[in-house]
Amino acid sequence: MDTLTAARLQMTVSLAFHMVFAAIGIGLPLLLVLVEGRYLRTGQQQDLDLAKRWAKVTGLLFAVGAISGTALAFELGLLWPRYMEITGAVVGHIFGLEGYAFFLEAIFIGLYLYGWDRLSPRAHWWCGVVIAVSGMVSGILVLGVNAWMQLPVGFELDGSRVVVSDPIAIFKQAGWFYMAVHSTLACYTSVAFAVAGYYAFTSLRGRNGVQSLTAMNIAMAVGAVAALLQPVSGDFLAKFVFQTQPAKFAAMEGQFETQARAPLRIGGWPDTEARRTDWAIELPGGLSFLAAHDMNAVVPGLDQVPETDWPNVELTHLSFQIMVGIGVYLMLLSVWYWFARYRQGSAFAPSRLLLWALVISAPLGFIALEAGWMVTEVGRQPWVINGVLRTEDAVTTADGVPAVFYLFTALYVTLTITVLVLLRRMARPPQSGTRDAA
Repeated sequence: MDTLTAARLQMTVSLAFHMVFAAIGIGLPLLLVLVEGRYLRTGQQQDLDLAKRWAKVTGLLFAVGAISGTALAFELGLLWPRYMEITGAVVGHIFGLEGYAFFLEAIFIGLYLYGWDRLSPRAHWWCGVVIAVSGMVSGILVLGVNAWMQLPVGFELDGSRVVVSDPIAIFKQAGWFYMAVHSTLACYTSVAFAVAGYYAFTSLRGRNGVQSLTAMNIAMAVGAVAALLQPVSGDFLAKFVFQTQPAKFAAMEGQFETQARAPLRIGGWPDTEARRTDWAIELPGGLSFLAAHDMNAVVPGLDQVPETDWPNVELTHLSFQIMVGIGVYLMLLSVWYWFARYRQGSAFAPSRLLLWALVISAPLGFIALEAGWMVTEVGRQPWVINGVLRTEDAVTTADGVPAVFYLFTALYVTLTITVLVLLRRMARPPQSGTRDAA
């Protein structure tokens, strides 16, 4: 395995692992705040038990996310020195601000976990609010760096010297805002449906009846709002990509030829040699309309881009289709759940079919999240900084990168097994006679 391949695989594994915990760090605290707020209103022990259980899960997964994030930071410096040289000069302060948000989140997680009997109920709840807000802000700031990689602004290269002209230029670009909204909603969606799916499964097994229904209602309230807003945010982001990254947009849609009245393709598989997308359902003029609100608009294809600058078209298109397909499923499931809840009122009891649909949805949000980031990152290739620095030019020249890849992969496998074992223990029903159901 050559150095470039090993370095790219290592970043793929690291980001795929870390993103799950980053999403949980954004989404789960919001659910935690909602369920503890419900306890403050109702005083019901089951709500307190649920909050305590979710708090333990939050603490565990935050710790694992911190480990994987630290490893990821080392990898960036070790594997991509030229990238870090430019990035550090232009947007390194954004990484620093993200670090402040992370430390704030860590401090208040400590207060939250150890403050149940030491803080007033209201003060304890506000600690949860700080965790939820700081987690969200941390993610938004990191997206500032990624948005800059997609649309590098605010600097010039004077030979090998980086001259910064505007340190906050990326925050003045619409692309950062669209990415921040879309990604944050994806985190809320992923976590909410994972929680709803888990408690749907416990309901099917006849456990925690009232508590499971409460958990599902809270999770689906967040999940439904996020799932319904996601297509709107995705539309804004896709239009921005159409305007600024034509190669990525064409790869997403399997659009090889520049044409007016371009069709919207559902499914299909790109054939890069024949330069066509086979087996797709095509809606005439649909892509032109979505891209420019004009069914006759011209959509640039990959024929406008040198083939050496093409991303991996098959992987980009497949990932985009997976993300959109799952998003549609989760949106329809949200409508189904709340329509059934409205029809049955206070006597609401999800049918077995609805519960199984929720169980199926449990991993789908995270799959869509990973697929969306595949679109973002693979669609930018072969550039690590779009139009400025190629990935092959950013990688380290040091030896031993394949060995490091195997070492870090073993670390992530170990962390995964550890997390699964601990979560399984936390999921066990409490022994009779114990007050704390967490």
